[in-house]
Amino acid sequence: MAELNTTTAPQDAFERERLDNVRPPEWHNPPPADRYGLVVIGGGTAGRVAAYEAAALGARVALIEHGLVGGTCLNVGCVPSKSIIRTSRLYAEMRNGEQYGAQVPLDIRVDFAAVMRRMRGIRARISREESVRRLVAANVDVFFGDARFTGTDTLAVDGTRFRFKKALVATGARPDTPSIPGLADAGYFTNETVFDLTQAPRRLLVIGGGPLGCEMAQAFCRLGVETIIAQERPLFLPREERDAAQILAESFARDGMEVRLNARAVCVRVENGQKVVDLVTDGETSTVTVDAILTGTGRVPNVDELNLEAAGVSYDNTIGVHVDDFLRTDNRRIYAAGDACLADKFNHTADASARLAIRNALSYGRRRVSALVIPWCTYTDPEIAHVGLYVRQALERKIPVKTFTIPMHDVDRAITDDDEMGVVKIHVKERTDRILGATIVARHAGEMINEITLAMVTGIGLETIAHTMHSYGTQAEGIKLAADAFSRTRVRRAIPSLLRRWLQR
Repeated sequence: MAELNTTTAPQDAFERERLDNVRPPEWHNPPPADRYGLVVIGGGTAGRVAAYEAAALGARVALIEHGLVGGTCLNVGCVPSKSIIRTSRLYAEMRNGEQYGAQVPLDIRVDFAAVMRRMRGIRARISREESVRRLVAANVDVFFGDARFTGTDTLAVDGTRFRFKKALVATGARPDTPSIPGLADAGYFTNETVFDLTQAPRRLLVIGGGPLGCEMAQAFCRLGVETIIAQERPLFLPREERDAAQILAESFARDGMEVRLNARAVCVRVENGQKVVDLVTDGETSTVTVDAILTGTGRVPNVDELNLEAAGVSYDNTIGVHVDDFLRTDNRRIYAAGDACLADKFNHTADASARLAIRNALSYGRRRVSALVIPWCTYTDPEIAHVGLYVRQALERKIPVKTFTIPMHDVDRAITDDDEMGVVKIHVKERTDRILGATIVARHAGEMINEITLAMVTGIGLETIAHTMHSYGTQAEGIKLAADAFSRTRVRRAIPSLLRRWLQR
């Protein structure tokens, strides 16, 4: 087998366009202003949104980026991963053509290089909207370099001094690499390097059963890679409800993925050009031999190189920058947003927290991050989406809860699409229609969860959803069916016993 490309992506036209947008090769930093109304450190989602918002309010804004504008989401996260996931889903559907009444193609061959080329084209296209030139056109001064605080209202970028009235730390996060003996010497991929591949490994070990690990493991498996996933815990996605994680485990098995639960990687070594990994499962050791390893065990905030001590800002390397409910740090001039300070490390959370921080910093707002209703989705097949409280959290808070559950095999569109693997679960406060939270496991769960999120934000109860007409022939009908089930319980309670007896004659 030819040696895998483990360094950088091919410098094709797509990559040249992306890099020209997110870090123009001819770029020269402008002279800084005497003092900025806002200095933003980090050019990812949170940083760019904050810069645009502040500039729109009339502030003089500087944005400082260490690497590439666009951050994780554009360059090594959401955009490339969802592009690959879409192609992998197509291959899975081709192989399962008979269940749709179609003939399976005689010779299904995965062109991995074409898959990655399509991904690079999509990434380049989206980079046009997140380019340095768009920031400059919005009256944002853009600087590339390493930012370090030098005082409570000053910082330096590669020796150039900046003064500010307010600052926002939006430096994002990086992969949290597990400390496994021999891993570094053997070589491995993270989300920051795996999208540089142009040739698929024949065998891949994915260490970690969180969202990143699950998404990439299934995608590579469907692209013809013999994939093993090793998860230390008894089930995947430990944050999610157990039945949701179990449905995903069954889907993995159907895809032919080898699953090792309660399995901890303890040692990696190279033998005959292959990577040999020792796994300990329930006290017993086994080995797997693969061509590549992908780690997906979480992310840690990028805060340790900012010299935050000089600014009087507390932080740690696990949580990141310490902020209050208004996203202020110990230094009232300095705020933080996104992955650099939040536990929920999602692109949409970075966006929302940046808007909140700018309103609080520049407009004397009092918007609380704890008031945000945050949905999320893991883009496996089926997808797993959630918003609000889990049942266990409601009970811990002594909130009586009732759950209305609709399996997707009761939803007509799921049946016609052969997408019956999944469930809609909506939790309400008992004896009310107030929605506390929901979990949806379905092919389109990420789209469906938005209806529940909107209802929670606006105070719309499940009774109103039951009375709202939904277009027939969508998988979102599962939400309507759950609401109808709730509504029937209300009707039964409302009918006086005498009338009920009369109706039952």
